[in-house]
Amino acid sequence: EVETDVAHTGVVALLKGGRPGPVVAIRADMDALPVVEETDFPFRSTVRTTFGGKDVGVAHACGHDIHTAVQLGVASVLAEMRDEIPGTVKFVFQPAEEGAPVGEEGGAALMIAEGALEHPRPGAIFGLHSAPSLDVGQVGWIPGTMGGSSDHIIITITGKQAHAAWPHESVDPIVTAAQAILALQTIRSRNIDPIEAGVVTIGIIDGGTRNNIIPRSVRMEGTIRTHDMELRNRILERMHEILGGITQSAGASYEMEVIQYAPPLVNEPGLAGRVRPILVRVVGEANVINEPPELGAEDFAHFAQEIPGFYYNLGTLAPGTTSGGVHTPNFRGDDSAIPVGMRVMTNLVLEYLHGGIEPSE
Repeated sequence: EVETDVAHTGVVALLKGGRPGPVVAIRADMDALPVVEETDFPFRSTVRTTFGGKDVGVAHACGHDIHTAVQLGVASVLAEMRDEIPGTVKFVFQPAEEGAPVGEEGGAALMIAEGALEHPRPGAIFGLHSAPSLDVGQVGWIPGTMGGSSDHIIITITGKQAHAAWPHESVDPIVTAAQAILALQTIRSRNIDPIEAGVVTIGIIDGGTRNNIIPRSVRMEGTIRTHDMELRNRILERMHEILGGITQSAGASYEMEVIQYAPPLVNEPGLAGRVRPILVRVVGEANVINEPPELGAEDFAHFAQEIPGFYYNLGTLAPGTTSGGVHTPNFRGDDSAIPVGMRVMTNLVLEYLHGGIEPSE
């Protein structure tokens, strides 16, 4: 049973086993990135398109092609043994994990809103991510909090335009923005407990049209990341206090738009504790890598908020090769990782359906 056009271009497929049992879901993301691929693969992407008004390359520089290939492989394996399966498997192929186009809804949140986790509702969901830091054959395992929340912050500081030779007639938004950027960094250094995970980053500054004109406004964009939504809210409150105080002292004003991408990604403790022995059985004790939490974000977190979830990293670095990090031109996801991912995910799914993995009460 296959449903298409979920959350624009997503696909949800249902495989009903020949015996009664629970429902479990697995998710693979499908989208590419505006990156020019610079690997030596003969099948490397040469596609170009327009993104954000710019001519860009198109590449699976985050390994989503491997995620989708693994999930299709799992579906093919389980379909051949349908009569033996006690329960139902829901395959969720998700677009827009990297974020929906500006002005649109998309990704995991929209798939959930459009019923991807209903009819039937799974008792748990599994997912994986390509990891160029791990060798093929290794899997990265993290119980509890694995990834950070992510908010896209857009700040506009508005002053008064004037000739650069008469700065006293202006309210300079560039100087005000510079003061604000420095002050915002004190949130991390002076307002957050050093042992708490939190980041405030400004990644874009855009203002001005000519060297001798003090512009009317400056636009800044950035992100905040945390492992705790209460801390996330405190950071936003402090940002408003800092921006309000600095712009008021300069005679300027500000607006701040907050676009939430994902909450923290948390591996449900009951699933995590029961999953590790299965990982060890499939790839061996030495190949199950205990990884530290990070602040990279993944919108699988939306699924894991709705139902118990477990997410792990799949090693994609083949012997004798090198790879850039995710979202870089020379990211290399080796095909030899696909059968490893298939074995791991197939075993997790079957173990869950046979009652060997259960979430905490």
